[in-house]
Formats: sequence, structure tokens, C-alpha cells
Amino acid sequence: MFMTRRAIERRPCAPHLFSALIACALPIALLYGGRLLAVYLEEKTIHATAPKDFFFKNQGLAFQRAAARAPDIMLLYGSSELIDPIPNRASDFFASGSSGFEVCPVGNAGSTALIMLQKLGALGSNLRDRKVVILLSPSWFFKPAVNPYRYAGNFSLPAASGILFGDALDWNLKTEIVKRMSQFPDTLEKSALLQLAAACIASGHPLDRIALMAIWPLGKLQNTVLDLQDHFEALIYILGGGRPVPWHGSRTVNPRQAPTDDGQQAVTTESLGATRSARDAAFRARIAAASEWIDLELLFRTLTALRAKPLILSLPVDSALYEAKGVSQSAHQVYYARLSELAQRYHFPLIEFEDHDADPAFLIAHREHPTPKGWMYYDRALDDFFHKTK
Repeated sequence: MFMTRRAIERRPCAPHLFSALIACALPIALLYGGRLLAVYLEEKTIHATAPKDFFFKNQGLAFQRAAARAPDIMLLYGSSELIDPIPNRASDFFASGSSGFEVCPVGNAGSTALIMLQKLGALGSNLRDRKVVILLSPSWFFKPAVNPYRYAGNFSLPAASGILFGDALDWNLKTEIVKRMSQFPDTLEKSALLQLAAACIASGHPLDRIALMAIWPLGKLQNTVLDLQDHFEALIYILGGGRPVPWHGSRTVNPRQAPTDDGQQAVTTESLGATRSARDAAFRARIAAASEWIDLELLFRTLTALRAKPLILSLPVDSALYEAKGVSQSAHQVYYARLSELAQRYHFPLIEFEDHDADPAFLIAHREHPTPKGWMYYDRALDDFFHKTK
């Protein structure tokens, strides 16, 4: 009698437990199913979206990852030249696929090596044995430091969280990257977890490593949440026919609105009373001390760790611009020589277009963007690189 009474008392709990399990499982199933649908549509439509430039593709990882998985799409990372609607631009030139591949440009005004490496590092194993092209602008290396306004405008929380809480990079490389990222503290404040993890990694103290291990599962959870958000926004974009995601719009960094702390005013002021040789010496010293070299080597180390197959392209120096400031063309050799040495050290193919250093038909004057003729040189290099077997 006693056993029967206890069984009767417990029996009502079973339906409630079953309902609770269903209530937990249903949202998870919906999220997982939605993610699968988003991934399917991303890969199905990637040939239509890859050549386009839009904010969400640059800041998110979903479309970049889909492009990396497509064998006939080549990722092209650069800066403002990618969004300038110039004839023969690579994204337009190869859009038809008649050359056997398409180009997926990723970049915006003010994007430099530190921004690129975060996106590439977050893609991780998707880049293994994949051909990737990096476009460099010489003016990045003529400034003492990265412009914090432009860095913040290009900062991507999914990319930053992906590289900090990812497993693609070893501890030493990740530590050096985080130390550079920590020099822009305002961007890390976008996530308290990211800020804490960056402080622990940069410190290197044993206690901080223990703290990092404690928050690591939360970091993985954050990556999962950001990944779901990423795919959800991609799904909205695709189903909306390519219209901007309402809460993102088409935000871009306007280089004309960014504060200029690039040191070019120093050249102009200096040119008032200094000799040409002194201006050349100051120009060479500024190149040698530029922090962008640190970021570029970190980018090269990231590409090596991911086992990607990069091609490095550099615009020629705008000779007319710097000649007007009293800097001779011979002073530019410091940039070309150091870039060449760095690329050779990592065994990366490099095309600098140094022969066009004084070619007004290659660069749009005072903008450091290729002309239609300049883009044709780029397009030829991209075509040769894609069809190269090794």
C-alpha cells in the first residue's frame, strides 16, 4: 500500500519533465535547422554574392567562409581600392566566370594588415591550401602608426572573437596579435569577455592563463552565438534579395572624415627649409619605424600557420605626390626592398609593380587607387596566380 502511494505521488512529474525537455530541444532544433538552411543558401548563392561589396560581407564571416569553400572563387583582401567603382576592377572583370573563377573582394577604406589577419585567422582551417590575394598600399608604411579611427571602423567582433577563442593559431602567435589588438582598447570593449581574454593572453602570467582556461568555454559559447547571428543575418540578406540588413545598412569608413595622423604634414612642414637629402632621410626613417611592418609580419605568420597559399600585390608608390613634398623617387626603395625581403623570408610570391612607380597611367593621382589600366595589370596577375598549378 505504501509503495503504491509513492508511485502515484511521483507519476505526475514525468509529463512535466518531458515537456521541459521538449521546450529546451525545440529552440535548439530550430536554431540548428536555421543554421543549416543559411549555410546551404550561402553556398548556393555565393557566385552571385562574391563579387559584390556590402558591409555585412566585410564584417561578417559567413560569406567569406562560403567563398573559401568554393574552388572557383578567390578571396581578395584589400582596402578602399576594392570599393572604388573603377572599370576593370577585379570583382567586375572576373564576375562572368569566363576565366574559370570569380573574385571575392573583402575590404573597406582604412583596412590594413591587422584587420585582415583577424578575418583570415577567424576563418581558420577553411583557408588550408586555398589561394588568397593580399593587396597592400604603400602609404600604410609611410605613417608612424595605424589610424585608430579607421581601425575601429573596420573592427569585426566575430573575427576578433574567432581568433582569440579559436584553435587555428599557436599560443605565441596569438599572444603577439593580441598585444597589437590591445593597443586599440576601445574596440575590445565591445565585448567584456573579449576584453578579459585579451588581457589574460597579453599578460602571460600563470594566474591569467588559469583565468583564461576558466572563461574559455564562455568564449566558445560566444563564438557560437556570433556564428548563429552571422548566419541569421546572411539568411536575411539572401532572402531579402540582396538588400542591406536593416540594422546594418551600408556603413563604411569615409577616409575623408577620418582624422589624419599619418605624418604627411611633417613632410610638408619639413620641406620648407630642409634640403632634399634631409627630407629623403626623414622619409626613410619614417618607413623604417612604421608599426605596419609589425602587423604585416603577423599577417604573414598567420597565413603560414593556416597553410594558405597567398599572393602579395603592392601598389607602386605615388611618385608625383611625394615629389611635390620634396621626397625623391630613390627614397622609395626602402619600402620596396623591405617588402621584398619580408616576402622572401616567408616564401610568398610578391608583385610590387615597382616599374610603374612614376607611371601616371597606373595610379589615380593623389588617391593611391589603380586606374582602369592599373587594374588590368592586377587582373593579369590574379589570372596567372589562379591558374598556376603549384
